[in-house]
Amino acid sequence: MEAMRLIEASRHALAQSQEPPDIVAEVWQSQALAQAIGSRLAVAGPPELRGEALGLSELGGRGCGVLDAPSLGSEGIRAARLTGIGDAQQVLHGLDELLGEVGIALVGVAMGADDEGVYWQCMEAIDAADESRDRVLEMLRRLAVREQSLPEPDSAAGSP
Repeated sequence: MEAMRLIEASRHALAQSQEPPDIVAEVWQSQALAQAIGSRLAVAGPPELRGEALGLSELGGRGCGVLDAPSLGSEGIRAARLTGIGDAQQVLHGLDELLGEVGIALVGVAMGADDEGVYWQCMEAIDAADESRDRVLEMLRRLAVREQSLPEPDSAAGSP
């Protein structure tokens, strides 16, 4: 499944989640997706993104690691269905939005947490999501720089 479809599915599932365990499970799914997208871009993305993409992959893994992994089985993990990235810029914009929503959802869970362990788990996951967003924004900046440095197509080319 293309990255944008997975991002949209994750955004929808996160928005529909009401209970803290469901929200945390969707945050985990989102972090796993950030990890998968980062890995894919690090291997096959534009060369100027590869370092930041590797960092995104590592941060997504850290975000998953600080949360209790939901018992989904391999078929329930959305990131495992990633088949392609498509337009890197569009995917990075979508991932930026998803990670922003993840942070907001985690703040809500942390504020309502009765358990100090859950609170700190959320704080660490918020930190990972924020750092992941920083990587995504840096990749978007690098793509913008690359586009600015590309030569303009000659509009007069091919005209008689």
